[in-house]
Amino acid sequence: MKLTGKQKRFLRAEAHHLNPIFQVGKDGVNDNMIKQIGGEALERRELIKISILQNCMEDKDEVAESLADGTDAHIVQIIGNIIVLYKESENHKEILLP
Repeated sequence: MKLTGKQKRFLRAEAHHLNPIFQVGKDGVNDNMIKQIGGEALERRELIKISILQNCMEDKDEVAESLADGTDAHIVQIIGNIIVLYKESENHKEILLP
């Protein structure tokens, strides 16, 4: 499934008030982080923000791609050092896409 422009706009508006719940530091993305984000956070919340710290050596686009690929999520937005990810929840569905 690919997100349409309308769906991305809707999700960006929904994510506006959220605070980042994960941070990617100098070690970059690791398996434990992908497991926590994909298995627990995205299943519970569906829409999350992830902050990339200044000391992260990886490019923010690469970080976003590896997180999205590892968790089967969609990249909604990369703005500054913040990544917004969306994945439809199987058990806790709250967001209805337009």
